Amino acid sequence: MSKHKNNPFKNTTSEDFDKIHQDELDKQNQEEQSDTNEKENSAEINELQEKYDALNQQYIRLAADFDNYRKRQEHERENLLKYGTENALKKLIEVLDNFERGKKALENVEDCQKVKDSFDLVHKQTIDALTKLGLETIDTEGQTFDPNFHDAVMQTPTADYPEHTIINELQKGYKIGEKVLRPALVNVATEAQ
Repeated sequence: MSKHKNNPFKNTTSEDFDKIHQDELDKQNQEEQSDTNEKENSAEINELQEKYDALNQQYIRLAADFDNYRKRQEHERENLLKYGTENALKKLIEVLDNFERGKKALENVEDCQKVKDSFDLVHKQTIDALTKLGLETIDTEGQTFDPNFHDAVMQTPTADYPEHTIINELQKGYKIGEKVLRPALVNVATEAQ
């Protein structure tokens, strides 16, 4: 048998083998370190994913809660608009009933005083019902003109009243709280010439 002349290890020393062995160990250490880093990164990614999922679920719940709140508010607003006048109408139905009774009672009445008294009674009941609903009359006579509550349809030059004082009311004005439903029509004093 002939010797093989191309021996790859013929010029290799033990130091070279040590170096190769060390390189392989370093490579193994790097692979182990890489595996450890991947496991740490994987754990960190899993932890971040869990946090993301928790926050996302919280966001979805909040969005659903807000949507439910919005729908509930919209429904309540619709009911308020739909049934808001219900209380007012119930109070005015009582007045309407009295008008009906009064009409029947006055069919054969010839006494004007009874008619006047019945009319005054129903008028008072109407005013009471509207006052309970929050209706207020706007003060006018003797007051200083306020364009927020009064509408000056006449001006009278006079020395009897200070300028911008309301002399008389031509039509009552009404408000609820500070919201004017209808301004009072008034005659306002101006400086006499």
